Formats: sequence, structure tokens, C-alpha cells
Amino acid sequence: MAVYLHEEDLPADVFAPGADVAVDTETMGLHTHRDRLCVVQISDGRGDEHLVRFAAGSDYAAPNLRAVLGDPDRVKLYHFARFDLAAIRHYLETVAAPVYCTKVASKLVRTYTDRHGLKELVRELLGQEISKAQQSSDWGAPVLSDAQKEYAASDVRYLHAMREELDRRLAREGRSALAKACFDFLPHRADLDLAGWPEVDIFAHM
Repeated sequence: MAVYLHEEDLPADVFAPGADVAVDTETMGLHTHRDRLCVVQISDGRGDEHLVRFAAGSDYAAPNLRAVLGDPDRVKLYHFARFDLAAIRHYLETVAAPVYCTKVASKLVRTYTDRHGLKELVRELLGQEISKAQQSSDWGAPVLSDAQKEYAASDVRYLHAMREELDRRLAREGRSALAKACFDFLPHRADLDLAGWPEVDIFAHM
């Protein structure tokens, strides 16, 4: 298992054609239009994680990364896909779908708890511990620390294995089709966020 750091784009042919990939992003904050995209981390679940760092002033061209993210034959696995999809759509101008979101799946089947963070899921589903200490660090720094690189890699390291367990639970509870419908809607939910409806439920009566 290794963590690879790349500047501005993935190398060509890092992943086998059609392989599903786990994806996460690191930004300067939580406001997509204001807080720039700094890192995209991506893994095919086979043991290595790849981090793509974007410098201040980047044009986000990244043709190899865009090709992987936009490939309709690859499912992109996220934890809280809504945020990552919006950041990728805004900065990389790519709809990174089809989608699987472990947070949405967790909310559909782990109804016995309100704790759906990645750390809690990894602990319960896989018996592993991850640190979130670097979550609020400066991702726009010109040099990423080893701790930042490990944190970013851990955000995609477990998503393939988590999907397997969550899929078993979704099937057990008869909610697989509902989960798929939610996943399919997530790119549109991200578009609503970008268009100015981040907090408004347009489906609500009031």
C-alpha cells in the first residue's frame, strides 16, 4: 500500500478501465464558490491512494483526472458525495457520476444511530480506526505534510470495503432501490447547491 502525490493531474492510465474509484476532496473551506479546491484523492480499492494537488491559481485542466471522474462506466464512491460533487463540478467542470455515497447509505440502514461520520462508519463496519486530526488543516499550503497526505488517503482507503457491507444491509432491509434512486439524484442536489439553494428544501410544503 502506497500514497502517491501528483501535481495538477493524475498520470495517464493509473487505473484499469472501468474500475470503480473512491473519491474525496479537500478544499480551503465549506463554501464552494469561495473556498478553492486544493486536493482530489482517488483510489481503486486495490491498496494505493493517489492525491492530486492543485496550486493557487490553477486552471484545473487535469485531463486525465477529468477523464476518470467523468467516465460513465466507473462508479464513484464518496462519503458525503453532495459536497465533493459540487466542488468537482465547479472547479473541474465535470459531473463525477455515477455515484455511491456511504453517508446516504448509512442513513438509510443505520437508523439506530445519528452518527454517520466516516470515522464512526470505519470503526463499526470494518473495525479500523482513522484520525480526523488534519481535517481542518491548511490544504492550500504549497507543501502538504505527511500527516495531511495520510489523512487524505485514509478518506478513500476504506470506501470500497464499506460499500460491500452497506450493500448487504441495504438488501437486508429492502432499501437497495431507494438508495440507488438517492445516489442518482445527488449530482442534481449538488447542482442545486451551486445554483443557490444549499439550505432550502424545494420539495417541502413551505
